[in-house]
Amino acid sequence: MADFMSSYKHLEKLCGDILQDDRRISAYIDEMTKIASGSSAVHGWNEDLKKLKHYRWVRNQIVHDPDYEEEDLCGPNDVLWLENFYSRIMNQTDPLALYYHLTKKVGEDNRKKQESVRTNTYDTYNRQPMPRREPEHSSGGMILVVCVIIIVACVLFLGK
Repeated sequence: MADFMSSYKHLEKLCGDILQDDRRISAYIDEMTKIASGSSAVHGWNEDLKKLKHYRWVRNQIVHDPDYEEEDLCGPNDVLWLENFYSRIMNQTDPLALYYHLTKKVGEDNRKKQESVRTNTYDTYNRQPMPRREPEHSSGGMILVVCVIIIVACVLFLGK
């Protein structure tokens, strides 16, 4: 099993790469902090944010304070959490990925609804009137009219 600092550095590099930010884990934390609705949208958001902040603090204590040793501040479960969080980022199941997938889906659904409303409104209000069709006369009706005229003419002609 890796030690805390190795796992932290591994996660730190990944965060820097995906966010393209030299602040790495701090950048990830800042992104989470900027999203006010993250905790209501993604299960475990606050817990992950607290852990990341805590592990950043632990890392800073180990690196900057000669009175602290890694063994004093963290144990195997801390290393496991860091490795698990790394895997979650790789699988896009970390808090930021889940939030962006969720908001992207909601945004697409809203866009589709707006397009549907816009299309239906356009169809309702801007539809060109249908041209009036002249009534079609069936050939059977015309034959009947011609026959009546011929009969009337014959009756009139023969009656004289």
